[in-house]
Amino acid sequence: MRKLIIGIIIVVALSVVLLRGDQFFELIETMQTGAIIPLVLAIISQLGKYVAQAFAYRAAFHTVDEPRRARDTLPLVFGSFFMNTIAPSFNMAGAGLVVDDSRRRGIPIGKSTSAALLMQMSIESGFLVIMIIGFIVLRVTGHFNPVWLLMLLFVVALVGGMSAIMVVGRKNPQLVIRVLSPVERLSNKLSKRFRKGKEVKPWANTMVESFSEAAGTIGHNPKKAIMVFVFSVLASSCELVCFCLVGWAFGLNTVVALVGGYVVATLFAMISITPQGVGVVEVATVAILAAYGVSGAAATAVVLVYRGLVFWMPFAIGAILIHRTKSFSGKSKNSDSDEDK
Repeated sequence: MRKLIIGIIIVVALSVVLLRGDQFFELIETMQTGAIIPLVLAIISQLGKYVAQAFAYRAAFHTVDEPRRARDTLPLVFGSFFMNTIAPSFNMAGAGLVVDDSRRRGIPIGKSTSAALLMQMSIESGFLVIMIIGFIVLRVTGHFNPVWLLMLLFVVALVGGMSAIMVVGRKNPQLVIRVLSPVERLSNKLSKRFRKGKEVKPWANTMVESFSEAAGTIGHNPKKAIMVFVFSVLASSCELVCFCLVGWAFGLNTVVALVGGYVVATLFAMISITPQGVGVVEVATVAILAAYGVSGAAATAVVLVYRGLVFWMPFAIGAILIHRTKSFSGKSKNSDSDEDK
């Protein structure tokens, strides 16, 4: 919660800087000129993303032979977003919620961990697909910037790293552990230095075991795993459409600006140290839109409205629906046998 408050303070501070004087009144006028229909469609499109992710979670659990309904996984979509916001941990807090909720429903920890990891990897893979398609569009239209390639390589490395740990960890787990051990020792030294002597819990062995088991599970059900990927691509597509609709609502119809703005907003939300990129995403996206000739007021209006839909809306819904998860309802299907699971 402290980190969330810090993020909110950053947003307020940056807003004061961006919306000074006449720019504030220009922003108000710009927001009043926003077209209603595109904004309504943007809301529907963004809600469609979360529905698609609910079906992706459903497919992930089907991959590990644990049937679950989409309406039951929808609270996990919003709940994991809420957890990742109040406890930034490279989306591991949300994955932890999924695992704990599943355990309380009687699903073995190994299966629930595999489903959560598969879902996390598919989310990043889905964004990667949309990112590549967007870059192809930019290349064809002659607006591709070499800087975009660095962003693409980062996401490829992120997804490829997870995939490599799964595949190699399945065949030779000791090799992966030896590679990750120096990283674990370094993180432990940094933690001792900056967290008053507190050590980081050993994570290399546990992570390799989880990824290895996930790889084995996915290997036995490749067709079901593909459906997770398909729904994740659909979810990212809905979010891209949402950004475009918000842009169109404020007169922004330049393809390169829309694609570039969405990629920057999503990428900085993934890599930022602030909760869901609060503050950082807003500044970076306004900057990239301004670089393509969009006025400061129009760019700020687009970004603030878009972030309201992709950050504040799911955060508020998550704060409500998280109580429908077993982790926060306090109910377990088979609590007596949890240890056996």
